[in-house]
Amino acid sequence: MKAIIDNYGNILLLLLGIIVGSIIGLWVPQAVAYIKPLGDIFLNMLFVSIIPLLFFAISSSVANLDRQQQLSKIIAVMASVFLITIIIAALATVGILYIFPVSTIAEDSTAVNDYLNGSEANWGDRIVSFLTVSEFGNLLSRQSILPFVIFSFLVGIAARRVGDKAQTFVAFIQSGNEVMKQLLILIMKVAPVGLGAYFAYQVHTLGPQLFGFYAKPLALYYLFGIAFFFVFFSLYAFIAYGGKGVSIFWKNNIFPSLTALSTCSSLATMPANLEAAKKIGIPSAIANVVIPLGNTLYKNGSAISSILKIYVAFVLLGWNFFEWETILTAVGITVLVTIVAGGIPNGGYIGEMLMISVYGLPAEAIPAVMIIGTLVDPLATILNATGDTVAAMLVTRFTKSKFEV
Repeated sequence: MKAIIDNYGNILLLLLGIIVGSIIGLWVPQAVAYIKPLGDIFLNMLFVSIIPLLFFAISSSVANLDRQQQLSKIIAVMASVFLITIIIAALATVGILYIFPVSTIAEDSTAVNDYLNGSEANWGDRIVSFLTVSEFGNLLSRQSILPFVIFSFLVGIAARRVGDKAQTFVAFIQSGNEVMKQLLILIMKVAPVGLGAYFAYQVHTLGPQLFGFYAKPLALYYLFGIAFFFVFFSLYAFIAYGGKGVSIFWKNNIFPSLTALSTCSSLATMPANLEAAKKIGIPSAIANVVIPLGNTLYKNGSAISSILKIYVAFVLLGWNFFEWETILTAVGITVLVTIVAGGIPNGGYIGEMLMISVYGLPAEAIPAVMIIGTLVDPLATILNATGDTVAAMLVTRFTKSKFEV
């Protein structure tokens, strides 16, 4: 019993918090308004801590890469892993939709008119805002995570180029990395209360919307998404580290999965992913690069929902989705959407606008795909967030690095 408590105590407490939160959200909805601030306080503390953690983790990892672990090799393998597995997720979703087609009925909605009429930036401006910010202070906002990741990455490269003269600076960022890890450990001690309170809010808010004419596409997403979560992630872990990789991945993926489910935030899940990567034995030089970059650029859940939303839009309009040109275009859009979705505020909406513009879809299809995107968010976040860890396992395997276990 003591061993169980030592190994799974935090997970059991988090589960207890989620169960209590679910009960409150379903049966005592009037209490949600009073306990939600506890969840908001916890998330705010977490988000504030993640910004410096990102800087120290990425910059120290890149600065300390040795000559046998070339940065360019890690980046090349990481990009290949991201691209190939996202395409696999998209094509697998197409296959499931072909085997189990769903139909739905559109309803009139004006919920997104403000958004549609309010965004007039051209694609050049969007790319600039996607990759950079105009002032240093803007880097410190979690709404500019990708520019901040790029900045931290470049700082690490610069320190690496300086060499011995940067020893003091490298020691500083290494120490900062350890300090931020300890800070997050302290914050996560109140996770059962904070996440339980936030989960009560999620259940109370989203629960009633999970029925109606969205039921069929949502059911398909959740059933296929759960199957994808267990089957494909197990397969990737097996490719990375054999049978041992499967068992060690799932043993250490419980806490990140529960964190993602509770917060509906890939960013909030990143500290749990980094801790899981350490326990799995992924070298820190790989984990501290792949997981933060994957947090913004690698999203299996968004890939699956992108294909589903395109399919639903075609069904609503009575168009044939299963044509090679349409499918290839959908996969291409999906690759872009998975990048855009985590890189800028409202990235998912901009991804949907890309879909609308490429296919020339009328505005009637937009509300339905946006609502689906909102309702699949809990499972999509689990797939998006925890996929970063298994991707880091694959990068470890294909860079011929050794698991440190």
